[in-house]
Amino acid sequence: MRKLWSGRIQGDQDALFLRLNNSLPIDCRLWREDIQASIAHAGMLGACGIIPSADATIIVEGLEAIRVDLESGDASLPKDAEDIHTAIEVMLGERVGAAAGRLHTARSRNDQVATDTRLFTRSAIDSTRAEIRALQLALLDIAAEHADTLLPGLTHLQHAQPCSLGHHMLAWFQMLTRDDDRLICARKRANVCPLGAAALAGTSFPIDRFRTATELEFDGPMANSIDAVSDRDYILDYLSAAATLMAHLSRMGEELVLWSSPEYGFVTLGDAVTTGSSIMPQKRNPDAAELVRGKSGRVFGDLMAMLTVVKGLPLAYNKDLQEDKELLFDAVDTLSLALPSVRIAVQSATFHPARMAAAMKGDASTATDLADALTRRGMPFREAHRLTGAAVSASEHAGLALENLTAAELRSLLPEGTQGVESLVAVLNASGSAASRTSYGGTSPEEVRKQLKVARADLERRG
Repeated sequence: MRKLWSGRIQGDQDALFLRLNNSLPIDCRLWREDIQASIAHAGMLGACGIIPSADATIIVEGLEAIRVDLESGDASLPKDAEDIHTAIEVMLGERVGAAAGRLHTARSRNDQVATDTRLFTRSAIDSTRAEIRALQLALLDIAAEHADTLLPGLTHLQHAQPCSLGHHMLAWFQMLTRDDDRLICARKRANVCPLGAAALAGTSFPIDRFRTATELEFDGPMANSIDAVSDRDYILDYLSAAATLMAHLSRMGEELVLWSSPEYGFVTLGDAVTTGSSIMPQKRNPDAAELVRGKSGRVFGDLMAMLTVVKGLPLAYNKDLQEDKELLFDAVDTLSLALPSVRIAVQSATFHPARMAAAMKGDASTATDLADALTRRGMPFREAHRLTGAAVSASEHAGLALENLTAAELRSLLPEGTQGVESLVAVLNASGSAASRTSYGGTSPEEVRKQLKVARADLERRG
């Protein structure tokens, strides 16, 4: 196949270099975006009188026919094309003849690929956000069902304070909300149009860049032609947001792995997201959660690789940027698997409130409530903390569970003369502890239900 640049380089190329240089096996995914941008460009060229309007119509109709045939499978991309831009132009020439040669007027593959990848990234952001929303809705359903279910809240993987399972699900929800915020910002920065910047310096043809930007639903054209062809910040933005999102999904996966172990027993994951063992018949392995946890490293690597690609590039376009698409596609594909996998995992999960309650027995996780109660009586918190710590230590040595202490037992652990010990005993149960955490964003079932209303309203607002 004749190269688009064959007028200058006419000798045969090394076969190994052709494999290195040709990007069609990867950028073939951009055929829809390439046709979309080319239709907008051709229409603008005709409207501005840069090419005959009849030729513009022929080009647009030819491109639309190619799009239909590629969608239906009635046509395929030429395998020996150098890249997707060459492939589409060659197919157009075969269909409409000489008029196809006018399409590349006032543009370069440099602004063409930047436009295509911005269109792809914008669409990928929309798809990722839709998957985030679906997972968030699933989490809200669990939170509503389990607002009153208590489990041990942990710090340092040690029992800390009783928490609502619904509250825990809302913590996951908030992590995803921040991920969505990052993607919203990334989409805004991606939604400007490089088309018409040509190779790097703009063009002498009287093009209308605002027309093509509007046609492609961008907010406007990029202001600097050098920046337009060399910028890949929008890919970095997506990869950065994707890496943080995968870190969050990995943390969720880690907790599902822990909670589904016999030592915890807080949840049983459904058959839809678990596997057995080839040798141990009893096994139920939380593979979906583990795979998501493992695949986070892929997306971290995509981000680091992209940063490495751009870190030393002089302006404007350099062929190093050909690496951007494989990294972008990999992150998009990984998220398209990871997000629904986590959603299906939580939707298929059976939680075990009784096991969660049993795990809090004797864990002294209401000790802070005792210290707070002493503080409300006028004792400095630091002194209350010290006395409570000593009481916990003494109860452990005596083989007594803090939440089961009688008034007499608690009195024996506190300084002589402590008044109202009976009321202090009342704060040592887990449900009372959780119910008392009514501060904004706290874990009380009452507050969790308030948070649920706000969360659902926020999702509705985001659309």
